[in-house]
Amino acid sequence: MRVGLVCPYSLSMPGGVQGQVLSLARSLRARGVETRVLAPCDGPPPERFVIPLGASVPLATNGSVAPLAPDPAAQLRTIRALWDEDFDVVHVHEPFAPGVTVTTVLLKPAPLLGTFHAAGQSRAYQTLRPLLAWGASRLDDKVAVSTEARDLAQGHVGGDFDVLFNGIECDRFAEAAPWPTDRPAVLFLGRHESRKGLGVLLEAVQHLPEDCSVWVAGQGPQTDELRAAHTDPRIEWLGRIDDAERDRRIAGASVFCAPSLHGESFGVILLEAMAAGTPVVASDIEGYRKVATEPAPDGTVVDAPTAVLVPPEDPLALGRALRRVLEDPAEASSLRRSGRDWAARFDVELLCDRYLERYERLAGLPAPRATAAGVVGGPQR
Repeated sequence: MRVGLVCPYSLSMPGGVQGQVLSLARSLRARGVETRVLAPCDGPPPERFVIPLGASVPLATNGSVAPLAPDPAAQLRTIRALWDEDFDVVHVHEPFAPGVTVTTVLLKPAPLLGTFHAAGQSRAYQTLRPLLAWGASRLDDKVAVSTEARDLAQGHVGGDFDVLFNGIECDRFAEAAPWPTDRPAVLFLGRHESRKGLGVLLEAVQHLPEDCSVWVAGQGPQTDELRAAHTDPRIEWLGRIDDAERDRRIAGASVFCAPSLHGESFGVILLEAMAAGTPVVASDIEGYRKVATEPAPDGTVVDAPTAVLVPPEDPLALGRALRRVLEDPAEASSLRRSGRDWAARFDVELLCDRYLERYERLAGLPAPRATAAGVVGGPQR
């Protein structure tokens, strides 16, 4: 079976959807499933199995900026790759994000599975509303990564969705060599924009112990403004870091902090920190609460705190929670233990099992029928 995974966002940029696509592809290939990832890239492809579709451009979406490739050249590369690869199943992530995934849905070269990630609001859904019902009819199976993502998609697209939570590569994070540090460290990872809440964390630094560091990774439209406003020497501005350093920083941090304000459909980054054995302090928002407190995919319920959740936009509450975890070895140890156990229930290998069942079912469907023009229906198989 040949499976194509299509990602609308540049794999050269960090992001939850990109991480999910790559980790699922690695799991599939380790099982002997011939898998290719089609996606924009703004540099060398991150893996040999990636087919680059061209450079991205930043477009505002969901309160953030998404690295999409809506230009004609990228669509032509997408069409060519889909024809050449002759996939048995094509798995489209964010099917209606402007660019290569919409082209894939329009083309439909094989049975299509769509996974919907966005929660909150989506400009793509609003912009493409007249085409959504028709586009959704071309998907043979639909999945959402959370109930919030399902509700958003159903409200615009309609139809039935199954919920399959995101997965993480537990072994990858558990085996990462911790980044060396001579004092306690709080780690922030994410784009420097308002919805990620970095400003709240920086306000909270005044409530942290004097002997700690605050590692701030990433960059974004607020970087210069925040750096100018927050000059505490405990703050270390790391800039954009590669995946290897990212994994080691997560493993080496004393606490991982996710102070997002909204727009998180599923807190994959929280699970990655838990898998690394790093205590988590995060905002008490729906996407993070779902990861930390609600039943796991196998139905297991939380029997011990897996993270400390605090009200969003509250620097004092955030600072106090971080300080407590930094200064209370017993609480930190408990969070490490329960976090590791909880993250294991979201291992990507379990998610891969579920998707493989769907791929095998879809691969048994009749291939899309070629039209007289030989474009919309797909090739005869």
